[in-house]
Amino acid sequence: MITLAGGSQSFPTTGFSLNPGESTSISIPRSWTGRIWGRTLCTQDSSGNFSCLTGDCGTSRPECSGSSSIQATLAEFGFNDLGDFYDVSLVGGYNLPLMISPHGGTGGDCNSTGCVADLNGDCPSELKVVNGSETVACKSACSALGEPQYCCSGEYYSPATCQPTSYSQFFKTACPTAYSYAFDDDATVPINCTRSAAMQCLNVGISPLDILSPEVIEIQNVDILVWSFTVKFLLILLRLKLLV
Repeated sequence: MITLAGGSQSFPTTGFSLNPGESTSISIPRSWTGRIWGRTLCTQDSSGNFSCLTGDCGTSRPECSGSSSIQATLAEFGFNDLGDFYDVSLVGGYNLPLMISPHGGTGGDCNSTGCVADLNGDCPSELKVVNGSETVACKSACSALGEPQYCCSGEYYSPATCQPTSYSQFFKTACPTAYSYAFDDDATVPINCTRSAAMQCLNVGISPLDILSPEVIEIQNVDILVWSFTVKFLLILLRLKLLV
């Protein structure tokens, strides 16, 4: 799933399904701001209504309108001539491990960031999204409980009044470089990496693939055998030879 911030050039599609082993490529403009995330446990009924148990954006189709309240692990990007800004956000919740790693680049710190821990197993019961007996996602406290002190809304709409909670600390302890709540900026700063040769966004912490030609966004769905079980994940390669 790919969504765009206001003013960003649109893509031919913002959402699509990939079977294990399939991939797709999308060209990106010189300046682009948006988010990428994976959805899981998706189905389409006889009427054509499409939905996913995690990462769903409520449009009843694979494409998304850009909802700001996605309950999934988000990769957030801003590309322009000043540099490449990126972060991983758990503000809406967590569904899949995710890591962003730049290749090359100058200025800033050009470090990897993300959340490769499996938070579903230890998710507090009141935040769990379950499928039968399996926990498949972990909502943020704002998404699950909707109270202003968790959503940083109303009288809590400032860094001074909206402080970390036990719920946001659960996410922060496991994934210290990811955003854990709306005003986590003091602890987590978006990374500025000037003209990185390529960017990789990888669900599940495994070795990155080689990137040969920095021209496109490549998204690939992969099954990998880990110890005695199969992990499904979405692999997103950002190749940043930006279009004019």
